[in-house]
Amino acid sequence: MKNGDVRIVSLIPSGTEILATLGLTNMIVGRSHECDYPPEIEHLPVCTAARLQVNAESGKIHDQVNDILQSALSIYQIKTDILEQLQPTHILTQDQCDVCAVSLPEVEKAVASLVASSPEIISLQPNLLEDVWHDIEHVAQVFGVDSVQVLENLEARVKICQQKVQGLSLNELPTVACIEWTEPLMVAANWIPELVNLAGGQSLFCSAGQSSPHLEWETLIASNPDVIIFMPCGFDLQRTRQEAQAVTQRPEWQQLHATQTGRVYITDGNAYFNRPGPRLADSLEILAEILHSEIFEYGYKDTAWAVL
Repeated sequence: MKNGDVRIVSLIPSGTEILATLGLTNMIVGRSHECDYPPEIEHLPVCTAARLQVNAESGKIHDQVNDILQSALSIYQIKTDILEQLQPTHILTQDQCDVCAVSLPEVEKAVASLVASSPEIISLQPNLLEDVWHDIEHVAQVFGVDSVQVLENLEARVKICQQKVQGLSLNELPTVACIEWTEPLMVAANWIPELVNLAGGQSLFCSAGQSSPHLEWETLIASNPDVIIFMPCGFDLQRTRQEAQAVTQRPEWQQLHATQTGRVYITDGNAYFNRPGPRLADSLEILAEILHSEIFEYGYKDTAWAVL
């Protein structure tokens, strides 16, 4: 198949970003409703929609998600009429989290209903940073492009962070709680503990590669982290500020060491931490800047993260 014949629909934001990083933006013909980066893909037809009210409060979103999943439905629906019109040769999706994006079975069902085309499905399932790099390599191989320079650049950025924090003593490595959801309280997992540790922190509550666990308030209070970082799934900096401020109204919040020392932060989780693509290198640099401002100054402050 010649490059001119390739027509890709990406149903996952990280997949869209991987395609763009590999120089394949001009082959993308359709996207998910959540694909918003890079800006040049925003004009493309949208092939998915959410079955829930994304502007609701965190607790209500959580309840909606549970209700939809218990009904054996996907949280997202695929617009098969638009897929039919686009006649893609490839569809990029994920098989990692039913809450993050369209599920693989849903995509397979949609593809089976297409008349005009039978696209190849490329499904990504990353849990660790290494998996993300493998995904980039895999997508590059599928479309016959070189990923060596892209991966070398990403890995070099990781190595710079590692080297700069290598000389720190254990006392200089703060304990860190990364909050992925506020109502109920959930810990950011998968690649996040790994990024925290690479950035010179000690990640609390879960190990790298695990899925996000619920966090009891009593556990948070008892562990009393040095640093708390909010990175709710799907929320930008402004929305994260609203969600975090609701949490800080709890009376026990003032007891926390991180609160008393001014080490509570908000981030743009939607653009960075929640997306297992090339911008995880940016996410690592953001964490390094938050945890060790005496060593790192990348310039992400007030756009990608802020003090709460």
